[in-house]
Amino acid sequence: MLSRLRARLRRLSRRGKIALALIGVAALAGCGALALFLFSQTQSNSGAAIRRWFSDPDSRDDLTTSLRAPCPGAPFLLPTEGLIGLLWRDPSGPYHIFRRHTGLDIFGDGPPGTVPVVAAYDGYLTRLDSWVSSVIIRHDDPLQPGRTIWTYYTHMASRDGETSYIDKAFPPGTSEVWVEQGTLLGYQGNYSGNAIPVGTHLHFSIVQSEPDGSFKNEAKLDNTLDPSPYLGMPLNISERPERPITCQSS
Repeated sequence: MLSRLRARLRRLSRRGKIALALIGVAALAGCGALALFLFSQTQSNSGAAIRRWFSDPDSRDDLTTSLRAPCPGAPFLLPTEGLIGLLWRDPSGPYHIFRRHTGLDIFGDGPPGTVPVVAAYDGYLTRLDSWVSSVIIRHDDPLQPGRTIWTYYTHMASRDGETSYIDKAFPPGTSEVWVEQGTLLGYQGNYSGNAIPVGTHLHFSIVQSEPDGSFKNEAKLDNTLDPSPYLGMPLNISERPERPITCQSS
């Protein structure tokens, strides 16, 4: 098939080859323009807020969301304070147009290891042996009784992974330890494994269960849930919230 295609290309006139090349360039340009357009449309609020957070520290008070109690009518407590930067279904970055963010990135105003992270809701906490910066909590879903869901908290370690900021009450290997809403889990960090670190923050997501009750792979968007109804705030890109994000009833 490839040889036949080459033969046809050789039979093209010089004008035909030029036209074909121009079509290819136009197609690539169109795809690039579409990608940039999609990125600008979905990332404009998030990207601008994150850039301002890091370039203008004096603006952080205006960008910070800090809640001491759940929003009215919502079951979950925001697990940490700061700029709610990337939202659920946000693109992960300009080179991941079609890779969507599975939860929330909340950027704290302070160095790694100083901004507290707490449990969003009552449940049973697990920390796998290999987890340097992460814990996960199993919950009875307060919005759909009878369903099991999980809340996942990560990046709670130093950039090199040598220092964990998870509370010492939850060492590696912890399994099914009961915690109440508001229990201190640890502190925000800037550990990202092999990825490029993006500053002190917490990644928080709500994860669905496998049929056997275990948690699904949090890295896949379809395995996670929109956190908006659980936290009572507009936290997905479709709702395009302003910054700072506040309770929907306020």
